[in-house]
Amino acid sequence: MFEAGDVLRVLETLGEAGCEVWIAGGWGIDALVGRVTREHGDLDLLHRVEQEPAVIAALEAAGYAEREGVVPGRPARFVMAGPHGRELDLHPLRFAPDGSALQRLDERGGALSYPAAAFVTGVIDGARVPCLSAAQQVHFHQGYEPRERDLHDMARLREAFGIVTHF
Repeated sequence: MFEAGDVLRVLETLGEAGCEVWIAGGWGIDALVGRVTREHGDLDLLHRVEQEPAVIAALEAAGYAEREGVVPGRPARFVMAGPHGRELDLHPLRFAPDGSALQRLDERGGALSYPAAAFVTGVIDGARVPCLSAAQQVHFHQGYEPRERDLHDMARLREAFGIVTHF
């Protein structure tokens, strides 16, 4: 399990290596609402694709190693497993000059888009952290059958921001 202190240590490690990252997924939602609302088995991080060698090197130095056989895998994402079974789900982004970004999904041109306004800050354990906006989180929680944790996360966003979610 990832605890708040573990998240902040990963962010510090990557920041010291000069890497820009943004928290997504469950920890991203907790950052938006400013408190831990559930247990987290992993940490989703978005990073600049051109910084990927530095991201990998910094995480390897901290005891993480890339896990093979992840589906879907590259170019959309890759997973690094680390100390105490912690997993990082890493998503490379290619940024445009206007601050928007694309995440390649496959070799056929599939991609997810992130408007510049998707990159905001939240709070974990009293520390300001980069994360995805509530609107982007809601957008990414569409088009699939929600799991219990997805229902929980969307309920937290509705409570905190008064926004409408589709489940």
